[in-house]
Amino acid sequence: MENKIVNVAIQVLPMSDKHEMYDMVDDAISLILNSGLKYKVTPFETVVEGEYAEVMNLVQKVQEACYVSGAEKLLCNLKIQSHSTDAVLIEDKVGKYE
Repeated sequence: MENKIVNVAIQVLPMSDKHEMYDMVDDAISLILNSGLKYKVTPFETVVEGEYAEVMNLVQKVQEACYVSGAEKLLCNLKIQSHSTDAVLIEDKVGKYE
């Protein structure tokens, strides 16, 4: 599984009484943008494409970025799409709409 190319939808919902949620989410998205992995930002989640281990490592960093940005609590929802033999590519699913 570690070398399989997967898609992971990451939704982080950081909570804080002192910091704006969107500012904390922006910091998490900035980390994704600079990860070198293929991604697609949508209004409710960001989909990341890459090797399973790489993407899961990024998920951990995204959560840590929210805490560094001031989150006191955090919900992180994931959807993982994998295939037994083929790579799962964002382009295959939404390329015809772009």
